[in-house]
Amino acid sequence: MNPPVRSEPPDGGWGWMIALAAFLQTALVFGVIRSFGVFFVEFTVHFEQPSTAVSWISSVTVAVLMFTSPLSSALGAQYGERPVGVVGGLLSGLGLFLASFATSLAQLYLFIGLFTGVGGALIFSPSLALVAQYFQRRRALANALVFSGTGISALAFSPLFQFLVDSYGWRGALLIVSGMAFHLVACGALLRPLPSAKNNSSVAPEWESQWSRLASLFGLSLLHHRAFMTFCGSGVLITAGYFMPFVHLVPYARETGFDEYQAAFLLSAVGIADIAGRLIAGWLADCAPLRLVYHLTLWTLLTGIVLLMMPLGHTYTLMVALSIGYGFLASAIIPLKFSTLMDIVGTEQIMGAIGLIHLMESFGALAGPPLSGWIRDATGSYRASFLAAGAILIAGALALVALPNYLPSLPTASLKQSKEPNPSPTEDRGCRAEQS
Repeated sequence: MNPPVRSEPPDGGWGWMIALAAFLQTALVFGVIRSFGVFFVEFTVHFEQPSTAVSWISSVTVAVLMFTSPLSSALGAQYGERPVGVVGGLLSGLGLFLASFATSLAQLYLFIGLFTGVGGALIFSPSLALVAQYFQRRRALANALVFSGTGISALAFSPLFQFLVDSYGWRGALLIVSGMAFHLVACGALLRPLPSAKNNSSVAPEWESQWSRLASLFGLSLLHHRAFMTFCGSGVLITAGYFMPFVHLVPYARETGFDEYQAAFLLSAVGIADIAGRLIAGWLADCAPLRLVYHLTLWTLLTGIVLLMMPLGHTYTLMVALSIGYGFLASAIIPLKFSTLMDIVGTEQIMGAIGLIHLMESFGALAGPPLSGWIRDATGSYRASFLAAGAILIAGALALVALPNYLPSLPTASLKQSKEPNPSPTEDRGCRAEQS
């Protein structure tokens, strides 16, 4: 007997298990990537390679994860979110397991960069798409809970990984981390899609039907969607500015005159504020009578302003306060971005949209850190890097104003999108049908 088809998201029920699975996958994918710096020193000494060569491990992992997101979305739409998520968990764990036996950096690029990167993509897109499908009224809060896994794991994994390396060496530590990553298989098994009605009555020619199917799997129709492409352009700018401070916060603190322990504590302060910011932003987005795109614009603008103020941190107390402000405000950007994306494209296209926007934003993610490094080399100071990051984030926030009907003429259009029936993206989600 087929399960009943739901016309509206349940906003709970099994959706909380989906959110738990997505929370764990953000912790075990992005939390591990954030904390992988513990292994860098070990790799540099063991393989006798410069830091630049070793740093490519994380860069390749992030690049592969983002570039293969469209493939992950297509496979999820074709074969279902659960099997794709399980395969992703297997690849993530297998990559780290094989890396523990690596005898060269090239093997680490392959095992960690390719295997773990592809595995992370295969479980990230399906789980996030299901969270969007299961939640409507509480979508912002659910996404905030999901992405809080990154901040929590980043706080816990760094000291844990250091303890494992000290106790078992980097090979033994990687074996244990791979065992943690294999728990992603269980996360994938929790992914249960909502039943939906499908119309298979098309009588189009076979070649046309195959092309339409391929375009549908990869969400290629969204490339003609004005609101989506505008949102992607804003996302590229926001992503470029978002990653720049993570690279230079500690070096800037050392340059200012603080010792290594004081500089390292700034990252801990950012991580703690990150957790609080995600939860509070999600709660406010669900409660405040504002559209989600306005929340995203506001939090992004405030993050950019804090980064512009970062060069004023001449005392350690002020530097800690600015770091906490940055972590608190920046934490809201990613969950609000994916919540707003659901408003723009709708349930049917969310899988393809996640893959495409991840692909496009990968250029911003890869360009941000090298750009900040070039600015630092050109100016001789890290202050200019923070000024550039703040300016780029503000530009990304202002680019959201270009969304169709961002400033609606009707007074009622300012009501929150996610609380209205059959909404559309940027004017009570009215842009979903607008394609130009």
